[in-house]
Amino acid sequence: MEPLTIRMDERDNVAIVANDGGLPAGTVFADGLTLVERVPQGHKVALVDLAAGDAVRRYNVVIGRAAKAIPKGSWVHERLLEMPAARSLDGLPIGTVKAPPLPPLEGHSFEGYRNADGSVGTRNILAITETVQCVAGVVEFAVERIKRELLPKYPNVDDVVGLAHGYGCGVAIDAPDAVVPIRTLRNITKNPNFGNEVMVVSLGCEKLQPERLLPPGTFAIVDERNVADVGATAEAALDVVCLQDDAHVGFLSMIQSIMTTAEEHLERLNARRRETVPASALVVGVQCGGSDAFSGVTANPAVGFCTDLLVRAGATVMFSEVTEVRDGIDQLTSRAATPEIADAMIREMAWYDAYLQRGSADRSANTTPGNKKGGLSNIVEKAMGSIVKSGSAPIAGVLSPGESLKDRGIERGLVYAATPASDFICGTLQVAAGMNLHVFTTGRGTPYGLAEVPVIKVATRSDLARRWHDLMDINAGRIADGDATIEDVGWELFRCMLDVASGRRRTWAEQWKLHNALVLFNPAPVT
Repeated sequence: MEPLTIRMDERDNVAIVANDGGLPAGTVFADGLTLVERVPQGHKVALVDLAAGDAVRRYNVVIGRAAKAIPKGSWVHERLLEMPAARSLDGLPIGTVKAPPLPPLEGHSFEGYRNADGSVGTRNILAITETVQCVAGVVEFAVERIKRELLPKYPNVDDVVGLAHGYGCGVAIDAPDAVVPIRTLRNITKNPNFGNEVMVVSLGCEKLQPERLLPPGTFAIVDERNVADVGATAEAALDVVCLQDDAHVGFLSMIQSIMTTAEEHLERLNARRRETVPASALVVGVQCGGSDAFSGVTANPAVGFCTDLLVRAGATVMFSEVTEVRDGIDQLTSRAATPEIADAMIREMAWYDAYLQRGSADRSANTTPGNKKGGLSNIVEKAMGSIVKSGSAPIAGVLSPGESLKDRGIERGLVYAATPASDFICGTLQVAAGMNLHVFTTGRGTPYGLAEVPVIKVATRSDLARRWHDLMDINAGRIADGDATIEDVGWELFRCMLDVASGRRRTWAEQWKLHNALVLFNPAPVT
């Protein structure tokens, strides 16, 4: 393969090496550029001589300044760059980008499970909510028996999951930020893939009592099972198995109670059937992890194109990861549909800046050794490649950590859901926000998956897609290879989403049952 570089903007003074394995010193490109040293794949090469202090530009954004003179043809890596200060949150452009309205995309549908609250599930799962980490082992034991002994009797139920988490009694439950993990767990319980069936396992003495986690009115839905006594908006009594109840004599008594209660929910879930629903019922969370320099070249732009398709179809798409958009906040506030939405984004950035400062950290702590090995020198460069997942549509809403779309009354469109960039915490918060389908891009590779929501994995490089052929669902590396366009892969992803949402296709993470734990974001003190 001839030596190739990829330049994101004609004003950039660096480009990345596209060839598998990188290129050796002495390599001559068609335009006459000669490498003065070996440059690994995905890493930057200087296209011009750079003096100390010169701006280094990629995506036509200053990603750093040269720490010393860098000759043309040199490898430009993180040790040669001084990272710029974070963009001020004052004086940002507000709603200045008025993109032409995207034409509606009609005629697309999938087979989903309609819920009584109006949401739609892509899977039919019994979820068992846990109020405290203390019960996790018991629930795990019970879930294994339910899967083995009961689930085969209910073929229309896809799975049984225990919503285990690390929350316990050591937390300061009335501290201001304690609301974040509590509302997160509450909203996870309400995820569309769980069919409005609520089953809780409690220890009994925990601070987060079931009635505090799921207070009356949490599930005010029309349900024919309950209308006889209390009217058309009735809500079933909270279904709780409390392990400390006197009725439980021994461990197996607890397990039997959980199994007996679960079977009632399994019977109702088993009566559900998929039906044709419009693509507007999709609620998609997009995220990246194990990112590399190709993330912003192939996979994330393809996801961004698909994001626009989904918005055109009337669906909802959430993008997240505060530290991975912080350096492009001006790009986001300029796309806000209203000044209020821009203000909400600024508040989330400011809150997270203060949160990091309390921990004596800043946004630069985001980038990992793998990110850097993949060619990303710092968080500024990483952020530019991350933001493109959001496409070009106006930003129609903002969620704080742990909030759901219903909390904010958001019905459709592009939404910024503020989360940490940690894969597992971000995924957990997007589950709480109400997503029924997840898209995850990766360049270095990760076996990430969720039991609660199908996860479609998109590889940024063909080399990764070949080596991890039974872990990656879509190969966006074909864009860099010249075998497909961003639009081609975007449409492929859109069609894949409809198939996965319909149950016609299982993702590799589903097939291998690769399920990461839910991780609650708890910024409150632990006592």
